[in-house]
Amino acid sequence: MNKPYSSFAEFYPFYLSQHQDKTCRILHYIGSCLVILTLVYCVLNSQWGMLLLLPVIGYGFAWIGHFVFEQNRPATFKYPLYSFMADWVMLYRALTHRKY
Repeated sequence: MNKPYSSFAEFYPFYLSQHQDKTCRILHYIGSCLVILTLVYCVLNSQWGMLLLLPVIGYGFAWIGHFVFEQNRPATFKYPLYSFMADWVMLYRALTHRKY
């Protein structure tokens, strides 16, 4: 059973433990990058309705990674804010060639 976390620093190691599968992490990265690209497109082209796709794109890729490859339940369901933050930290660390 997952315990409540009192800080992001305390939560992040748990988050990483839920992302051991490389394909799951790659799907997270793809979804996050597509969210950024879609956001830029929407702003540059005033396509405000397309902003509704952002959660579908971001979470869709991540959840496929969890359910199909990692075979666990996404932490987003229990820790939505910390999980959202951790997605971006994990992507940043991957892009800067740091271990998760």
